[in-house]
Amino acid sequence: MNKTNNHQQTQTALITGAANGIGYELAYIFAQNDYNLVLIDRIETKLQRVALYFQEQFSISVKYIVKDLSKITSPDEIFQELQRENIQVDVLVNNAGFGTYGFFHETNLTDELEMLQVNLVCTTHLTKLFLKSMIQQGRGKILNVSSAAAFQPGPLMAVYFATKAYILSFSEALANELENTGVTVTVLCPGTTQSAFHERTGMADSKLLKSKRMMNAATVAQIGYRGLMEGKTIVIPGLINKLMAKSVRFIPRNLVTKIVRSMQENK
Repeated sequence: MNKTNNHQQTQTALITGAANGIGYELAYIFAQNDYNLVLIDRIETKLQRVALYFQEQFSISVKYIVKDLSKITSPDEIFQELQRENIQVDVLVNNAGFGTYGFFHETNLTDELEMLQVNLVCTTHLTKLFLKSMIQQGRGKILNVSSAAAFQPGPLMAVYFATKAYILSFSEALANELENTGVTVTVLCPGTTQSAFHERTGMADSKLLKSKRMMNAATVAQIGYRGLMEGKTIVIPGLINKLMAKSVRFIPRNLVTKIVRSMQENK
């Protein structure tokens, strides 16, 4: 399903998880800057409204694709559809992701396998598919949305923290490989952010969320967009988040893990 108009711009940004939160705010910023959009999300009603709004508000070309990224075939299906329509992706934003909360031996395996597929496998797969043409063109940008969680282990969200650590490591390595190609890779590592993410995970009552003033998604998106345009490799919004990411290098690993466990607990 898609909506398009005839107005053509020079560059196109593809954004996953575009119907809500940071993904929506990033799409809004790209639209403001005259990028055509390819928006991916699994919630058709929201995605359709978002696509129509951006198209009318900014007079850009907007294509939306309703896709459940927990399905292993989704990245190939997205890529093939865009190939058939001769849509070149100049900026790839791997934003879609979710988490689960609780002791690993008690959480739902199906949910966690789907999380691995969305957070980790889909990011890798889409990057592989779109990167080659970017290199051939000699230009392109990739923004992978990780988290401040990437810098330490996360008891009670063990799999989620691990997926974000993968995205950070993967992005840093790619950024190095792609030097002098005209293609840059940026990884955005926000701290706790105002969104529906926390309600979905079941951690809305954790000490971490009760004790911190969360940054809003629009601010996170603006910082991420600016870092992407400047070609930065790692972007960490907020001074406290930057300090925390750096400080874990100097604290014993087992103590860092205990501190995170304490912050994650609901009591």
